[in-house]
Amino acid sequence: MYVARFSSSVRTMSTKVAVILSGCGVYDGAEVHESSAVLTHLSRHGVQAACFAPDKDQMHVVDHTAGSEMSETRNVLKESARIARGKISDLAELPAEDFDALILPGGFGAAKNLSTFATQGADMSVDPTVSDKIKAFHAAGKPIGLCCIAPVIAAKLIPGVEVTVGSDVEGTETWPYAGTAGAITAMGAKHVVTDVSQAHVDSSNKVVTTAAYMCETDVHKIHDGIGVMVSEVLKLAK
Repeated sequence: MYVARFSSSVRTMSTKVAVILSGCGVYDGAEVHESSAVLTHLSRHGVQAACFAPDKDQMHVVDHTAGSEMSETRNVLKESARIARGKISDLAELPAEDFDALILPGGFGAAKNLSTFATQGADMSVDPTVSDKIKAFHAAGKPIGLCCIAPVIAAKLIPGVEVTVGSDVEGTETWPYAGTAGAITAMGAKHVVTDVSQAHVDSSNKVVTTAAYMCETDVHKIHDGIGVMVSEVLKLAK
């Protein structure tokens, strides 16, 4: 197990990575900057990326100018298509055997649409299709990358997994969601403290995580940390 820092090795187009999105927008879907960073770094490594999302209604819809709930319904797959520029498939159709790795960006969608962490904390459940796909990749020994709040999903599904959401010290402006580390521990996983520019690699489980926007910081630092996560996922996919 180790903490990784940024590097820029190049892969070939023979590597295929599936990316699971959870909507579009930090408060009710996939975090846009994180999702873009994942796709950008995969592209930089010469990897074939394919986006997937569950075909289901979001938990709710949030007005991102005010942070308030809106009285409308939106579909996770259709909203995720905004990030994927329309090139996206129903998660139910994801064949794990056709891909070398799996990555989940963060955003509250991971805690609201892919799981129930936002409302149930450590007692959360994971969307059945999301659970099936993650378990399929893990059982096949294929690496899984998760960032921001998404590591709670690995903590729930993979016994004893090591993950990071950055800091475990609550009450700071820089790490406003540090209490998540306690929930991860409560689920039987191990939380590892890292800086936003780093990623934690659980080599035995082939799970790579980075804090991303669990930290209130500059966007380029988020981008760099996700770059480390992507690089380490691809190393494990060799």
